[in-house]
Amino acid sequence: MSFVRTLRQATAADHEMVDAHYGGFALDRPAGYRSFLTAHARALPAVERALAEASDLPPWRSRTALLAADLHALDAPMPAPLPFQPGAAAERWGALYVIEGSRLGGQLLARSVPAGLPSAYLAAHHLPGEWRRLLTTLDTHAAGQGQAWQDAALAGARACFALYARAAAIA
Repeated sequence: MSFVRTLRQATAADHEMVDAHYGGFALDRPAGYRSFLTAHARALPAVERALAEASDLPPWRSRTALLAADLHALDAPMPAPLPFQPGAAAERWGALYVIEGSRLGGQLLARSVPAGLPSAYLAAHHLPGEWRRLLTTLDTHAAGQGQAWQDAALAGARACFALYARAAAIA
């Protein structure tokens, strides 16, 4: 079984938990949408900062500026991010999997945002082939590592999902 498939299956409950937390936000109302973005802003910048410190990750594109711009357009400040400090380098790979996967969900959620509200963050989709390349790179990299690396990557993904859940609980 590929590592990506293992990762997807092992974090399915974590993903569902985060979806349940964010499912309560009314994206079709400005206040609900603002709260949704504020929750994301408590998580994403911390994760992206941790990823930026890593030298062994494949290319990825930050979305923090898009999130900040959407919040600014809604007259909402960027909140202080929650702490997120992965230990092992492999944990960053797991976190990258989570935040890049969230682009897919963001595209679906963007359809719920009424016209006239800013949606640059949610509409920031993958470039053609970008998601597939990331998954292939993750599989290839994981295949050259040991079980400890794979366990750490899984722990990083779970920690990232938990961060998003904590952020949603605050908003």
